[in-house]
Amino acid sequence: SDGRQIVHVGLQGYELPASERRPLNLTFLVDVSGSMASADKLELAKRSMNLVIDRLRPEDTVAVTYYAEGAGTTLAPTPGSQKLKMRCAVESLIARGGTAGARGLTNAYEQAEANLARNRVNRILMFTDGDFNVGVTDNKRLEDYVAEKRGTGIYLSVYGFGRGNYQDARMQAISQAGNGVAGYVGDLNDARRLFGPQFDKGAFPIADDVKIQVEFNPARVAEWRLIGYETRLLNEEDFANDAVDAGEVGSGASVTALYEVTPVGGPTQTGQRRYPDNRIGRGGGDPSGEIGFVQVRYKQPGQARSELIQQVIASRAAGRVSVQPPESTRWALAVAAFGQKLRGDPWLSADYGWDRIIDHAQGARGDDPYGDRAAFVQMVRAAETLPGRREP
Repeated sequence: SDGRQIVHVGLQGYELPASERRPLNLTFLVDVSGSMASADKLELAKRSMNLVIDRLRPEDTVAVTYYAEGAGTTLAPTPGSQKLKMRCAVESLIARGGTAGARGLTNAYEQAEANLARNRVNRILMFTDGDFNVGVTDNKRLEDYVAEKRGTGIYLSVYGFGRGNYQDARMQAISQAGNGVAGYVGDLNDARRLFGPQFDKGAFPIADDVKIQVEFNPARVAEWRLIGYETRLLNEEDFANDAVDAGEVGSGASVTALYEVTPVGGPTQTGQRRYPDNRIGRGGGDPSGEIGFVQVRYKQPGQARSELIQQVIASRAAGRVSVQPPESTRWALAVAAFGQKLRGDPWLSADYGWDRIIDHAQGARGDDPYGDRAAFVQMVRAAETLPGRREP
């Protein structure tokens, strides 16, 4: 947008050495209702589980549970050395009946608790299309139950499959309550990406209750907006409160945030105020070089008190911030623009077309070993054919 700039904040988690990775206590929770009876649902979920089994060590364990009209267990917690037994339990799953997701969750937690240990990573991996239609189906009640169980040290991640009755909002809410991740598995390539080497990034935690706070210097920045993360926002007073829960970060995981900022003197959304608050000119630090301040609070896994990292965001006060932003920034801009375009975001310029998103992405593809960036470009091309969204 004319008169505005982008601030790109990136955080990178360190890679946990293999020798420091705790044993896994995994429980597969599989939706085997009738709605899962297609190749892109249950069959793909089975292949995904087998990719996880491939990565198990002898000290790891897996239990296999399921739900349809009722709930059950095909495999109690079993050591990672017995991979054939695990694969047979996965293969025995057949789709039929209703979708008693709440009963399935209860059963999965019982299996996870049977093998619960503080020196293990205790996780439930849920594979579903998210269509719960038997028993407790209210998002908030399920969310409350999962949040309560999070206190036991068992976290929940949700992986979605299929289309049509796909319930993304429900799965996002449940996974966030369970301190886990939500992912979508559209094909075998997605499964390989999520459950191959990248699986370790979510499976082995390096920090709990990670909170990020960004403050802008009012001597330099008149307005700002965070692009995305609407469901991840915390109240400012919660940042330093260790009793307030936040997300977990896994080994080697990265977090990207983009802010659109209006420099002082630029075209702000709000007009001149009759009673200005006189903040401009009173910002902390060097008003000519300091744009903002990033703070990160986190807890070492299993600890109750948080630690603090602080970092100044600085650049010269005048002129172009960057003639050619780094590849990672250009790529993040393309992806963010795609999301805004799809949702009909009112902050995106009306004349910002799909072709500009493609140009940004094509110029920032860089190293693409799994073809993810090439697939993104094709997805943008496909989106050009969609009818326009009427409401944001």
